Amino acid sequence: MEIFKNHSLKQFNTFGIEATAGCFAELQNSDDLEKLLKQEEFSGQKKLILGGGSNVLFTDDFPGLVIHINTQGISIVGENGDDVMIEAQAGVEWHKLVLHTIELGLGGLENLSLIPGNVGAAPIQNIGAYGTEQKDCFESLTAVNLASGEIKKFSKKECRFGYRDSIFKNEFKDQFLILSVTYRLSRKPVFILGYGAVASELARMQVKEINSRAVSEAVCNIRRSKLPDPVLICNAGSFFKNPVVSAAHYLRLREKYPKIVAFETDDGNYKLAAGWLIEHLGFKGLRRGDAGVCATQALVLVNYGRAAGKDILALAHEIMNAVEKAFGVSLQPEVNIIGNDG
Repeated sequence: MEIFKNHSLKQFNTFGIEATAGCFAELQNSDDLEKLLKQEEFSGQKKLILGGGSNVLFTDDFPGLVIHINTQGISIVGENGDDVMIEAQAGVEWHKLVLHTIELGLGGLENLSLIPGNVGAAPIQNIGAYGTEQKDCFESLTAVNLASGEIKKFSKKECRFGYRDSIFKNEFKDQFLILSVTYRLSRKPVFILGYGAVASELARMQVKEINSRAVSEAVCNIRRSKLPDPVLICNAGSFFKNPVVSAAHYLRLREKYPKIVAFETDDGNYKLAAGWLIEHLGFKGLRRGDAGVCATQALVLVNYGRAAGKDILALAHEIMNAVEKAFGVSLQPEVNIIGNDG
Protein backbone atom coordinates (compact mmCIF):
# COMPACT_ATOMS: atom_id res chain seq x y z
CA MET A 1 0.00 0.00 0.00
CA GLU A 2 1.48 3.32 -1.10
CA ILE A 3 1.36 6.33 1.22
CA PHE A 4 1.38 9.79 -0.34
CA LYS A 5 2.61 12.98 1.32
CA ASN A 6 0.85 16.34 0.88
CA HIS A 7 -1.79 14.73 -1.32
CA SER A 8 -4.59 16.69 -3.01
CA LEU A 9 -8.11 15.81 -1.86
CA LYS A 10 -9.96 17.69 -4.60
CA GLN A 11 -11.02 14.54 -6.46
CA PHE A 12 -12.05 12.86 -3.21
CA ASN A 13 -14.83 15.30 -2.23
CA THR A 14 -17.94 16.04 -4.29
CA PHE A 15 -17.76 19.76 -3.43
CA GLY A 16 -14.57 19.82 -5.51
CA ILE A 17 -12.76 21.76 -2.79
CA GLU A 18 -8.99 21.99 -3.07
CA ALA A 19 -7.47 20.75 0.19
CA THR A 20 -4.34 18.78 1.05
CA ALA A 21 -3.82 15.75 3.27
CA GLY A 22 -0.59 15.55 5.24
CA CYS A 23 -0.54 11.83 4.41
CA PHE A 24 -2.93 9.81 2.25
CA ALA A 25 -3.47 6.07 1.98
CA GLU A 26 -6.03 4.08 0.00
CA LEU A 27 -7.41 1.03 1.78
CA GLN A 28 -8.14 -1.93 -0.50
CA ASN A 29 -8.45 -4.66 2.16
CA SER A 30 -8.26 -5.27 5.90
CA ASP A 31 -4.66 -6.49 5.66
CA ASP A 32 -3.68 -3.06 4.37
CA LEU A 33 -5.36 -1.47 7.37
CA GLU A 34 -3.54 -3.70 9.85
CA LYS A 35 -0.21 -2.78 8.30
CA LEU A 36 -1.12 0.91 8.27
CA LEU A 37 -2.15 1.03 11.92
CA LYS A 38 1.09 -0.65 12.96
CA GLN A 39 3.23 2.09 11.43
CA GLU A 40 4.67 4.11 14.27
CA GLU A 41 4.68 7.42 12.41
CA PHE A 42 0.85 7.40 12.37
CA SER A 43 0.23 6.24 15.95
CA GLY A 44 -0.26 9.75 17.35
CA GLN A 45 -1.55 11.40 14.19
CA LYS A 46 -5.09 12.63 13.70
CA LYS A 47 -6.90 10.40 11.21
CA LEU A 48 -9.74 11.08 8.79
CA ILE A 49 -11.75 8.27 7.21
CA LEU A 50 -12.90 9.22 3.72
CA GLY A 51 -15.27 7.20 1.57
CA GLY A 52 -17.06 8.73 -1.38
CA GLY A 53 -16.50 12.25 -0.04
CA SER A 54 -20.14 13.11 -0.71
CA ASN A 55 -20.92 14.50 2.73
CA VAL A 56 -17.87 16.56 3.66
CA LEU A 57 -16.79 20.17 3.30
CA PHE A 58 -13.09 20.93 3.68
CA THR A 59 -12.44 24.42 5.03
CA ASP A 60 -8.72 23.80 5.66
CA ASP A 61 -6.01 21.34 4.77
CA PHE A 62 -5.98 18.16 6.86
CA PRO A 63 -2.56 17.82 8.51
CA GLY A 64 -2.92 14.17 9.59
CA LEU A 65 -3.55 10.86 7.84
CA VAL A 66 -6.48 10.50 5.44
CA ILE A 67 -7.56 6.88 4.89
CA HIS A 68 -9.58 6.48 1.73
CA ILE A 69 -11.81 3.38 1.88
CA ASN A 70 -11.99 1.41 -1.36
CA THR A 71 -12.85 -2.10 -0.13
CA GLN A 72 -15.30 -3.98 -2.35
CA GLY A 73 -17.68 -6.93 -2.12
CA ILE A 74 -21.35 -7.77 -1.48
CA SER A 75 -22.50 -11.17 -0.20
CA ILE A 76 -25.45 -13.01 1.33
CA VAL A 77 -24.49 -13.99 4.88
CA GLY A 78 -27.75 -15.43 6.21
CA GLU A 79 -31.40 -16.23 5.52
CA ASN A 80 -34.40 -16.64 7.80
CA GLY A 81 -37.68 -17.27 6.00
CA ASP A 82 -38.32 -14.24 3.80
CA ASP A 83 -35.52 -12.29 5.48
CA VAL A 84 -32.10 -12.19 3.82
CA MET A 85 -28.95 -10.72 5.37
CA ILE A 86 -26.71 -8.87 2.93
CA GLU A 87 -23.19 -7.78 3.93
CA ALA A 88 -21.45 -5.04 1.96
CA GLN A 89 -17.88 -3.82 2.36
CA ALA A 90 -17.45 -0.19 3.37
CA GLY A 91 -16.04 0.96 0.02
CA VAL A 92 -19.00 -0.23 -2.04
CA GLU A 93 -20.91 2.61 -3.68
CA TRP A 94 -24.27 2.93 -1.89
CA HIS A 95 -26.45 3.01 -5.00
CA LYS A 96 -24.60 -0.04 -6.35
CA LEU A 97 -25.68 -1.91 -3.20
CA VAL A 98 -29.30 -0.78 -3.66
CA LEU A 99 -29.35 -1.97 -7.28
CA HIS A 100 -27.73 -5.27 -6.31
CA THR A 101 -30.41 -6.00 -3.69
CA ILE A 102 -33.13 -5.17 -6.23
CA GLU A 103 -31.57 -7.63 -8.70
CA LEU A 104 -31.79 -10.27 -5.96
CA GLY A 105 -35.51 -9.55 -5.56
CA LEU A 106 -35.08 -8.02 -2.11
CA GLY A 107 -36.79 -4.94 -0.71
CA GLY A 108 -35.99 -2.43 1.98
CA LEU A 109 -33.44 -0.05 0.47
CA GLU A 110 -35.38 1.13 -2.61
CA ASN A 111 -36.38 4.50 -1.10
CA LEU A 112 -32.69 5.21 -0.53
CA SER A 113 -31.81 4.92 -4.22
CA LEU A 114 -29.28 7.31 -5.77
CA ILE A 115 -28.03 8.68 -2.44
CA PRO A 116 -24.37 9.51 -3.13
CA GLY A 117 -21.57 8.05 -1.06
CA ASN A 118 -20.34 4.67 0.08
CA VAL A 119 -21.73 1.97 2.36
CA GLY A 120 -19.33 2.74 5.22
CA ALA A 121 -20.74 6.24 5.62
CA ALA A 122 -24.40 5.17 5.62
CA PRO A 123 -24.65 4.17 9.30
CA ILE A 124 -22.48 7.06 10.48
CA GLN A 125 -24.88 9.54 8.94
CA ASN A 126 -27.92 7.25 9.26
CA ILE A 127 -28.83 8.26 5.72
CA GLY A 128 -32.50 8.59 4.89
CA ALA A 129 -34.94 9.69 2.21
CA TYR A 130 -38.62 9.48 1.31
CA GLY A 131 -39.84 8.19 4.66
CA THR A 132 -37.13 5.62 5.38
CA GLU A 133 -33.68 5.51 6.98
CA GLN A 134 -30.93 2.95 6.67
CA LYS A 135 -31.51 1.97 10.31
CA ASP A 136 -34.88 0.50 9.29
CA CYS A 137 -33.05 -2.39 7.59
CA PHE A 138 -29.83 -2.29 9.59
CA GLU A 139 -28.69 -5.52 11.21
CA SER A 140 -25.09 -4.92 12.34
CA LEU A 141 -21.72 -3.53 11.34
CA THR A 142 -18.09 -4.46 11.85
CA ALA A 143 -15.55 -1.76 12.68
CA VAL A 144 -11.98 -1.48 13.83
CA ASN A 145 -10.79 0.68 16.71
CA LEU A 146 -8.14 2.95 15.19
CA ALA A 147 -6.23 3.25 18.46
CA SER A 148 -6.10 -0.41 19.51
CA GLY A 149 -6.67 -2.25 16.22
CA GLU A 150 -9.45 -4.26 17.88
CA ILE A 151 -12.33 -5.34 15.63
CA LYS A 152 -15.80 -4.91 17.12
CA LYS A 153 -19.29 -5.83 15.94
CA PHE A 154 -22.01 -3.22 16.62
CA SER A 155 -25.72 -4.00 16.92
CA LYS A 156 -28.44 -1.53 15.94
CA LYS A 157 -28.94 -0.58 19.59
CA GLU A 158 -25.23 0.04 20.12
CA CYS A 159 -25.11 2.39 17.10
CA ARG A 160 -27.64 4.76 18.76
CA PHE A 161 -29.16 5.89 15.50
CA GLY A 162 -31.00 9.20 15.40
CA TYR A 163 -32.05 11.66 12.71
CA ARG A 164 -28.91 11.85 10.51
CA ASP A 165 -27.02 10.78 13.60
CA SER A 166 -25.25 7.85 15.27
CA ILE A 167 -22.74 7.09 18.00
CA PHE A 168 -20.01 7.43 15.36
CA LYS A 169 -20.76 11.16 15.00
CA ASN A 170 -20.66 11.71 18.74
CA GLU A 171 -19.05 9.53 21.44
CA PHE A 172 -17.02 7.46 18.95
CA LYS A 173 -16.28 10.21 16.43
CA ASP A 174 -13.00 9.52 14.57
CA GLN A 175 -12.34 6.47 16.76
CA PHE A 176 -13.61 3.66 14.53
CA LEU A 177 -13.27 2.73 10.88
CA ILE A 178 -16.27 0.81 9.57
CA LEU A 179 -15.24 -2.28 7.62
CA SER A 180 -18.61 -3.70 6.54
CA VAL A 181 -22.34 -3.29 7.13
CA THR A 182 -25.06 -5.98 7.17
CA TYR A 183 -28.69 -5.26 6.28
CA ARG A 184 -31.77 -7.43 6.84
CA LEU A 185 -33.87 -7.25 3.70
CA SER A 186 -37.07 -9.01 2.68
CA ARG A 187 -38.46 -10.99 -0.23
CA LYS A 188 -41.88 -9.63 0.78
CA PRO A 189 -41.24 -5.97 1.70
CA VAL A 190 -43.77 -3.38 2.80
CA PHE A 191 -43.31 -0.36 0.55
CA ILE A 192 -43.25 3.19 1.93
CA LEU A 193 -44.96 5.43 -0.63
CA GLY A 194 -46.58 8.21 1.35
CA TYR A 195 -43.63 10.57 1.66
CA GLY A 196 -42.83 13.19 -0.96
CA ALA A 197 -43.92 12.56 -4.52
CA VAL A 198 -43.19 8.81 -4.69
CA ALA A 199 -46.81 7.69 -5.13
CA SER A 200 -47.58 10.36 -7.73
CA GLU A 201 -44.40 9.53 -9.66
CA LEU A 202 -45.37 5.84 -9.71
CA ALA A 203 -48.76 6.89 -11.07
CA ARG A 204 -47.10 9.05 -13.72
CA MET A 205 -44.95 6.06 -14.67
CA GLN A 206 -48.17 4.02 -15.00
CA VAL A 207 -46.79 1.28 -12.76
CA LYS A 208 -49.33 -1.50 -12.45
CA GLU A 209 -47.48 -3.66 -9.93
CA ILE A 210 -45.54 -2.02 -7.09
CA ASN A 211 -42.15 -3.63 -6.55
CA SER A 212 -38.69 -2.61 -5.40
CA ARG A 213 -37.46 -1.84 -8.89
CA ALA A 214 -40.41 0.45 -9.68
CA VAL A 215 -40.08 2.34 -6.39
CA SER A 216 -36.34 2.74 -6.95
CA GLU A 217 -36.91 4.12 -10.45
CA ALA A 218 -39.51 6.55 -9.13
CA VAL A 219 -37.14 7.79 -6.42
CA CYS A 220 -34.33 8.16 -8.96
CA ASN A 221 -36.60 10.18 -11.26
CA ILE A 222 -37.55 12.52 -8.41
CA ARG A 223 -33.97 12.97 -7.23
CA ARG A 224 -32.67 13.67 -10.73
CA SER A 225 -35.37 16.27 -11.30
CA LYS A 226 -34.58 18.15 -8.08
CA LEU A 227 -30.93 17.58 -7.23
CA PRO A 228 -27.89 18.64 -9.26
CA ASP A 229 -25.49 15.94 -10.44
CA PRO A 230 -22.18 16.39 -8.53
CA VAL A 231 -20.33 15.47 -11.74
CA LEU A 232 -21.82 18.54 -13.43
CA ILE A 233 -22.14 20.95 -10.47
CA CYS A 234 -20.06 20.28 -7.38
CA ASN A 235 -22.23 19.73 -4.30
CA ALA A 236 -22.73 17.42 -1.33
CA GLY A 237 -26.49 16.94 -1.53
CA SER A 238 -28.64 18.32 1.28
CA PHE A 239 -26.48 20.70 3.28
CA PHE A 240 -28.86 21.13 6.24
CA LYS A 241 -30.95 18.82 8.38
CA ASN A 242 -34.68 19.42 8.51
CA PRO A 243 -35.20 21.10 11.92
CA VAL A 244 -37.61 19.65 14.46
CA VAL A 245 -39.75 22.01 16.56
CA SER A 246 -42.48 21.63 19.15
CA ALA A 247 -46.13 21.51 18.11
CA ALA A 248 -46.68 24.91 19.73
CA HIS A 249 -43.80 26.45 17.76
CA TYR A 250 -45.10 24.91 14.54
CA LEU A 251 -48.63 26.25 15.11
CA ARG A 252 -47.25 29.76 15.65
CA LEU A 253 -45.27 29.51 12.43
CA ARG A 254 -48.24 28.12 10.49
CA GLU A 255 -50.39 31.02 11.63
CA LYS A 256 -47.83 33.44 10.20
CA TYR A 257 -46.83 31.28 7.20
CA PRO A 258 -49.86 29.20 6.15
CA LYS A 259 -47.96 27.45 3.36
CA ILE A 260 -45.08 26.26 5.55
CA VAL A 261 -44.17 22.62 4.88
CA ALA A 262 -43.90 20.29 7.87
CA PHE A 263 -44.40 16.67 8.90
CA GLU A 264 -45.57 15.46 12.30
CA THR A 265 -43.13 13.13 14.05
CA ASP A 266 -43.94 10.10 16.18
CA ASP A 267 -43.44 12.07 19.40
CA GLY A 268 -45.86 14.86 18.45
CA ASN A 269 -43.24 17.36 17.33
CA TYR A 270 -42.95 18.71 13.77
CA LYS A 271 -40.13 18.36 11.28
CA LEU A 272 -39.95 21.48 9.13
CA ALA A 273 -38.80 21.35 5.51
CA ALA A 274 -35.53 23.31 5.67
CA GLY A 275 -35.64 23.79 1.89
CA TRP A 276 -38.96 25.63 2.19
CA LEU A 277 -37.60 27.92 4.92
CA ILE A 278 -34.53 28.77 2.84
CA GLU A 279 -36.49 29.27 -0.38
CA HIS A 280 -39.08 31.46 1.36
CA LEU A 281 -36.30 33.83 2.40
CA GLY A 282 -35.18 34.23 -1.21
CA PHE A 283 -31.96 32.22 -1.12
CA LYS A 284 -32.90 29.72 -3.85
CA GLY A 285 -30.58 30.32 -6.82
CA LEU A 286 -28.53 32.94 -4.91
CA ARG A 287 -24.85 33.14 -5.74
CA ARG A 288 -21.94 34.60 -3.80
CA GLY A 289 -19.04 34.35 -6.22
CA ASP A 290 -18.67 30.64 -7.00
CA ALA A 291 -20.55 29.61 -3.85
CA GLY A 292 -24.28 29.34 -4.36
CA VAL A 293 -27.66 27.86 -3.52
CA CYS A 294 -29.00 25.39 -6.06
CA ALA A 295 -31.64 26.86 -8.37
CA THR A 296 -33.83 23.74 -8.21
CA GLN A 297 -33.46 22.74 -4.53
CA ALA A 298 -32.72 25.35 -1.86
CA LEU A 299 -31.43 22.70 0.54
CA VAL A 300 -28.38 22.14 -1.65
CA LEU A 301 -25.33 24.43 -1.65
CA VAL A 302 -23.10 24.27 -4.69
CA ASN A 303 -19.60 25.14 -5.86
CA TYR A 304 -19.77 26.62 -9.34
CA GLY A 305 -16.05 26.18 -9.87
CA ARG A 306 -13.50 27.89 -7.69
CA ALA A 307 -15.21 28.42 -4.35
CA ALA A 308 -13.13 27.61 -1.28
CA GLY A 309 -14.60 25.64 1.58
CA LYS A 310 -14.71 28.81 3.65
CA ASP A 311 -16.82 30.47 0.95
CA ILE A 312 -19.40 27.68 1.08
CA LEU A 313 -19.39 27.80 4.88
CA ALA A 314 -19.85 31.59 4.94
CA LEU A 315 -22.93 31.22 2.73
CA ALA A 316 -24.22 28.47 5.01
CA HIS A 317 -23.86 30.74 8.05
CA GLU A 318 -25.64 33.56 6.21
CA ILE A 319 -28.58 31.22 5.59
CA MET A 320 -28.57 29.88 9.16
CA ASN A 321 -28.62 33.38 10.63
CA ALA A 322 -31.48 34.46 8.36
CA VAL A 323 -33.58 31.38 9.19
CA GLU A 324 -32.97 31.87 12.91
CA LYS A 325 -34.03 35.51 12.70
CA ALA A 326 -37.15 34.90 10.60
CA PHE A 327 -38.46 31.64 12.05
CA GLY A 328 -36.74 31.23 15.42
CA VAL A 329 -35.36 27.94 14.09
CA SER A 330 -31.76 26.74 14.33
CA LEU A 331 -30.55 24.99 11.19
CA GLN A 332 -27.84 22.37 11.66
CA PRO A 333 -25.50 21.26 8.86
CA GLU A 334 -25.95 17.71 7.66
CA VAL A 335 -22.58 17.93 5.91
CA ASN A 336 -19.49 17.25 8.02
CA ILE A 337 -17.25 20.33 8.24
CA ILE A 338 -13.58 19.32 8.17
CA GLY A 339 -11.23 22.05 9.37
CA ASN A 340 -10.80 24.60 12.11
CA ASP A 341 -14.34 25.83 11.48
CA GLY A 342 -15.90 22.39 11.97
